[in-house]
Formats: sequence, C-alpha cells, structure tokens
Amino acid sequence: MNEQNLSQYQDPAVIQAALGRPRVAVVGLSSNELRASNFVGYYLLRNGYSVVPVNPREEEIFGLECYPSLAAIPEPVDVVDVFRDPSAVPAIAEEAVAQNAKFLWLQFGVISPEGVAIAQAGGMQCIVDRCIKIEHARYRGRMHWLGFNTEQISAQRGRE
Repeated sequence: MNEQNLSQYQDPAVIQAALGRPRVAVVGLSSNELRASNFVGYYLLRNGYSVVPVNPREEEIFGLECYPSLAAIPEPVDVVDVFRDPSAVPAIAEEAVAQNAKFLWLQFGVISPEGVAIAQAGGMQCIVDRCIKIEHARYRGRMHWLGFNTEQISAQRGRE
C-alpha cells in the first residue's frame, strides 16, 4: 500500500457515510490531553457522537468507561477509529469484524494493508491515512482556515 493507491481508501462518499454513523470506538484513546487521540475523542463527543474509549491502560476517559479491547464492548459500534501502531491493526480489524462494525478508520500514519484486507474480507469499508476530526470539520462545515470554528460563514473580511 503506497501513497498512490491510498486514494482508494479516501473516497469522500465512504468518509461521509462513516461520519453519518453515531457510535465511534476510539482505539488507543488517551486521557493525556496532549495526545491527538484525546483531542479527536473530545471533538467527537462535542459534536454529538457516542464515543467508546478503548485502551487497556485506562479505566475511564471523559467520564466514560474505557474498555481493554473491542471484544469487551457490550454493545455494537459503527466506526472503529484507530490510533495505534500499524502492527496492531490486523488484530483490531479482526475484533472489529467480530463486532460487526461497519467502518475501519485508520488515522494519519496508521497504514496496514493486512488490517485493511481483514476488514474488507469481513464486509467493512475502510478509510486510511485520514483524520476523522479533520474530515468531520471538512464535510460538516466546522473548520476555519486556522483550524477552529468561528461560527461565521462569509467570504468577506469582518469590519474593524
């Protein structure tokens, strides 16, 4: 899997379909506010998603029970968003298929051809090397060019 064929896993229609699903398991979610996974998980919560933290080293994140694995989650999830080393993805994909998740979302730099193959063989759609927070902001209109929401839609500069 190289940069040229990654585009097949960055289809806007698949991304938007995944963004329309309400329950997201964030694998590798950290309670450390300086970690990207924490920022993304918090963003998803603030934007109406049901976030399910998955990290065997944590008990609770954002006041939510944290599960040691996808297999330990008692209720189905729609999207499995992965913040782990690519070597961990095949096992995560197997658990995601067993949980009947619909989408495997691999964050920036989490590129695993084997994990993608497992997920696809199990009927899942895959998004690779994209950030769910950035894509949500792109397609749901919540991103300013500096990376924050101004809640103002205009092509003109404000009056000073």
